[in-house]
Amino acid sequence: MNRALAVLTAGAYLALALGSLGSADPVPLLLLGAVFTVLGTAGFLWVRRRGGLGWAVAYVTVQLALAVAVFANDPGVGATLLLVALVCQCVLLLPLPGTAVVVALVPFLHAGMPWEEALREGSGLLAAVLFAAVVTELLRREQETRRALAEAHAQLRDYASQAERLATAQERNRVARDIHDGLGHVLTVVQMQVKAARAVLRADVERADAVLAKAQQQSEEALAEVRRSVGALREPRSVPPLREALRVLAEETSAAGVPTELAVRGVERAVADEIREALFRAAQEGLTNVRKHARATRADLVLDYADDAVRVEVRDDGTGMADGATTGFGLLGLRERAAHLGGRLQVEPAPDGGCTVRMEVPG
Repeated sequence: MNRALAVLTAGAYLALALGSLGSADPVPLLLLGAVFTVLGTAGFLWVRRRGGLGWAVAYVTVQLALAVAVFANDPGVGATLLLVALVCQCVLLLPLPGTAVVVALVPFLHAGMPWEEALREGSGLLAAVLFAAVVTELLRREQETRRALAEAHAQLRDYASQAERLATAQERNRVARDIHDGLGHVLTVVQMQVKAARAVLRADVERADAVLAKAQQQSEEALAEVRRSVGALREPRSVPPLREALRVLAEETSAAGVPTELAVRGVERAVADEIREALFRAAQEGLTNVRKHARATRADLVLDYADDAVRVEVRDDGTGMADGATTGFGLLGLRERAAHLGGRLQVEPAPDGGCTVRMEVPG
């Protein structure tokens, strides 16, 4: 816009010079026009960069006086264009009331003419400068809008970068939970079976061989779990129904020496894969802790379909919760899963001994 106003001011001076060719003494007019043009280009840029209402008012006052002097000498096209350029600059330098004052003063330059001619010429000049002021104001607002959009775009890029970092952190946490809940669970079972095999190796070779075979099977399942986890990072994977997955968990726990029964309550229904995964991991972590820490003689696994939620519960008759048992990585991951789904995880002692792990999520 600054360049456009500079071109308009220079064009006005050129029109003024061409219009003065037939004049008897064009020098004063050309000098006044030259001063106006220099101030209207370099001076205008300096005042706009410096800012401040005082400098703007002083600049407009000087330029208006020069424009009046030029118009008094030659009220032609060149002088009119100089006034138009000045009004455009006022829009960029002054508040709206200041620009309105300048626009209102412009028609009075024809005050010395007969009233009919003054009215006609003044109305035309007023329309010209008013049109220029409106167009300049619209362009100024459009520039401000573009600037605001550019700032908003930059802010959106920052937000996108933050969202990407957050998504990366969430994905790391998800992978950590999957490793702990999946691979960690199977390796825990393998560890316990190898430990049991070593305990009976000399006394009962056949039993030790059976336990080691089971450990081998579990290690193969651990490898398959790793492959499934890697595959989940690449593409969605199919999952079995929740009842079937929990039944397999109960059978594994029973085979490991803790008889476990699965009970399903309510009307069974399909749930989202993310809900199914969270409930399955809650049951898996609960039963793993039963085998590792509880010294329980039995456990109960409950899948409850309520009206507006689905709940999984693991109960045992073991020794209860040890100090710090509710702060491990497994339970932390379960709490994160439950919170992400708008649900909750509860770990509490059972009234008659043992421990209860319960996850409930909407679904």
